[in-house]
Amino acid sequence: MKIGVLSDTHGEVGATRQALEILDRLHVDLTIHCGDVGIEVIPLFHGRPAHFVHGNMDEPVLLREAITEPQHVLHDELGSLEVEGRRIAFLHGNDVQLLHHTIHSGHWDLVCHGHTHTFASSRHRQTVVLNPGALSRTNWPSVAVVDLPSLEVKGIPLEEI
Repeated sequence: MKIGVLSDTHGEVGATRQALEILDRLHVDLTIHCGDVGIEVIPLFHGRPAHFVHGNMDEPVLLREAITEPQHVLHDELGSLEVEGRRIAFLHGNDVQLLHHTIHSGHWDLVCHGHTHTFASSRHRQTVVLNPGALSRTNWPSVAVVDLPSLEVKGIPLEEI
């Protein structure tokens, strides 16, 4: 199974459309959005299973109103899933204490976050920590794909799309 991870779209329709097209070509089964969504991009997720958390630039009430499809789930500040036997947490990352606690808790196989607008993938003990980068307000737009259950991460710069 493949999970597409993206963040910090900030309502940028063009880049988000381009990123979702590549995730479709890679046969991603599920999409996680790590916040700073912007309600303008919500319609682009039509027909795909997607999980969202709000970021510091999102208005949670407006985001909740915009996310109406049954295949879409808006988690609050911290989302969690269990997929292919892997425990996944995702959050925006602007709350540094929550991010640090989530990474260091030992409860998660994969922690996904955004906020810094920079791609990063690392490991802390058994936890893979992934920031897919941003699709807006960055010089290096990117997304990421995670293969499950192996937790192999591939960062994808938008220029290569």
